[in-house]
Amino acid sequence: MREQVIRLSDNAAERIKAIMSKAESSAIGVRVGVKSGGCAGMSYIMEYAKEIKPNEEVIEEKGVKVLIDPKAIMYLLGTEMDYKKEKFSSQFVFKNPNETERCGCGESFKIA
Repeated sequence: MREQVIRLSDNAAERIKAIMSKAESSAIGVRVGVKSGGCAGMSYIMEYAKEIKPNEEVIEEKGVKVLIDPKAIMYLLGTEMDYKKEKFSSQFVFKNPNETERCGCGESFKIA
């Protein structure tokens, strides 16, 4: 059995539950992917998932469903998805062991 692509922290799972409780009834989970862009070259994206697309990795953990875009799997292997809430901001944080560089604002990353 191979390693799960993404692991969820308790905070991330709780935040996804809260988001899904306000989502349209057709949403089945959240989709995580990566796209080109940002000052370091790539950035993480999240969106509601209404269906499972071909070749997507489906992770059901801690009561939530996360779908991984097949084009992103190789970039996300071993990543922990967390949720941080601070005084003036809150955001999902990806602790990705594959990153070789991250921009100063934390919005984008690079993989060698």
